[in-house]
Amino acid sequence: MKKILLFGASGGTGKQFAEQALKAGHSVTAIIRNPDTFAMRHQNLRIIKGDILEPTGLIKAFEESEIVISCLGIPKIQPTTLYSSGMANIINVMEKSGLQRLICISSGALDIPQKSSFIMNFLLKNILQKIYRPIYADMRQMEQNLKDSRLNWTILRAPKLTDGKKTGTYKDITGQALRGIPKISRADLAAYMLAHLSDDSTFKKTIDIAY
Repeated sequence: MKKILLFGASGGTGKQFAEQALKAGHSVTAIIRNPDTFAMRHQNLRIIKGDILEPTGLIKAFEESEIVISCLGIPKIQPTTLYSSGMANIINVMEKSGLQRLICISSGALDIPQKSSFIMNFLLKNILQKIYRPIYADMRQMEQNLKDSRLNWTILRAPKLTDGKKTGTYKDITGQALRGIPKISRADLAAYMLAHLSDDSTFKKTIDIAY
């Protein structure tokens, strides 16, 4: 059993991760800004009201955990520092407490693999990267914060997310040329994180997965 500290539990992927982790026998501490809106209950689930942008009251939760999972996200397109500032706070507390392992979600649209199709280059560069520019800029800073840290981090870059079932048929597509829009269910994205909690082959790596 692992003691997992989870940020973003109220989002689609965060909920999937919490459910799967608890079913697998792990202990989950979920940091949630509005606990009244989070209906999940389990004997191995602890819910703490908190905000990673104000981490002072969360230090004990970090010290009592073995692994940190970040499924942080924002509900709409707008300028934000949630990713970069939130991750900077997580890194700071983790390094001070001696906690090493972290997995976080980023976006697969931040970079365009070489030799991708004309359509995918156009879609990513001229549409998605422009529409989501403020969010992607903050995600890039978040990733850089992790790369500059001493943690055993894994950045999981997610493609288009669906509400489909867990299939286990995902694959690593890191650096592969894109011919169409890659997709994965939130359930499978969560399953990947759960399957690689302590996998040292994923330490200090940025990984893209999809079907």
